[in-house]
Amino acid sequence: MTTKTVTSSKPYERFKAWEACHQLVQSVFRITGKWPKDERYGLTAQARHAAVSAAANICEGSARRGSKEFRRFLDLSLGSLAELAYILRLGADLKYSGPDEHTEIEILRDHASRLTWGLYSAVAKRAANP
Repeated sequence: MTTKTVTSSKPYERFKAWEACHQLVQSVFRITGKWPKDERYGLTAQARHAAVSAAANICEGSARRGSKEFRRFLDLSLGSLAELAYILRLGADLKYSGPDEHTEIEILRDHASRLTWGLYSAVAKRAANP
């Protein structure tokens, strides 16, 4: 029996915004893994959920038909990234993350937000000029 190399044909993987969100998810999991264990079902879970939601909404939206639907999911992704910004700030204020860690993750989050906003704008522009 021979095995084939599987190449990805997932439409969301072509978006830089998704790649940035995916990297952000991994970093959020690493950082929140160091947060207090009593936050496991509180801020840790909420931060992880917001990060995953940002990436997952790009995935789900890219599978929908039409740019209006895709924009709706990109809007949800942007909301999740904004929520994550606050949770990460609160974690830093509570000293769950050090200043350097917080700066590093905030740079990643800001980059993901900018790329997601850019994708949202491009999809909106394409919809306006079919």
